[in-house]
Order: sequence, then C-alpha cells, then structure tokens
Amino acid sequence: MTNATLRKGAATVGGQPVTLVGPELKVGDQAPDFKLNKDLMTEVTLADYAGKIKLISVVPSVDTGTCDAQTRRFNVEADKLGDNVVVLTVSVDLPFAQARFCGAAGIDRVVTLSDYKTRGFGKAYGVLIDELQLDQRAIFLVDANNTIRYVEYLVEMKEHPNYEAALAALKELA
Repeated sequence: MTNATLRKGAATVGGQPVTLVGPELKVGDQAPDFKLNKDLMTEVTLADYAGKIKLISVVPSVDTGTCDAQTRRFNVEADKLGDNVVVLTVSVDLPFAQARFCGAAGIDRVVTLSDYKTRGFGKAYGVLIDELQLDQRAIFLVDANNTIRYVEYLVEMKEHPNYEAALAALKELA
C-alpha cells in the first residue's frame, strides 16, 4: 500500500494479528466522505444522508454468524428510531449478496452498502484488513453535521460490538 496509514497488529482474525489500512478515527473527527454501492449501479456518498444521524455498522461479511447477528440487532433497533436516524451496514459483500441476505433475514430497516469496488470506505475509516481485503468490524455514530460522536473498532473479528454503548450514544443524539 502506498500513501496509506498501515496499523500492523491493530486487529486479529482468529487470534492472528492483521494490518488495518487507514487512520484510526476518533470522536470529534469529521467523518470522511465515502462512495459505496447501494446496488450494482447506484453509488451513494455521505451527502446522500445529509441532515441525518448515521449509525454505521461495519461487518466483514453478512454471511457470517456474528455479522448476521449484528445486522439483525441493528435492524430491530432501527425500527425504534426516529426518521432523522439512518442505520447503514457496510461490508465488501457484493450488492447481490447483501440483497439476498436482507430478503432471507427480513432486514428491512437497515440500508446495506457495499465497499466492494475500491475498498475506499475501508481505507478512509481505517477498517480495511490489508491481508484479507475485508472490512474489520466497527461501529461509527455520525451526527447530522458529519462529526463522529461514537466509535468502536473491534480488535477480534469474531467479537460482537458493544450494542448497548452504541445505542446509548445514539439515543443521546436523537
């Protein structure tokens, strides 16, 4: 990788250290813009969610147990949130796989977005696993002005995020 921050050993997969590409974002940072696929041809950016509070749930793949549980949990919670909040689940899965998963799992309140084309989201948000080209599990809460208000980078890929802490931070904002 050139011109990118490499954070060696910042995370683990099955207990084995891996390298995350990109900066470690902090509370108070401006959320980096992104370009993600909503479907094969439709791209969205941070501006598409202007004025909304954004809970960004990053998962390596919706086709794994922990990612499935994380996406389902936020789908249930999203139903309780106001219209000024959007829950985005980001992975490098193809949009076809995301749509299939959502249909089979009854996911209808979470917006799934794919980082498959350039891994640009992963690099900008510091979650791209260099060795696997998957995005490491993380949670970002971004306010209506695109300031990061909560961030959790999971160290081990298989671990669940702290749902209660993320939701408490979200309720304070909403």
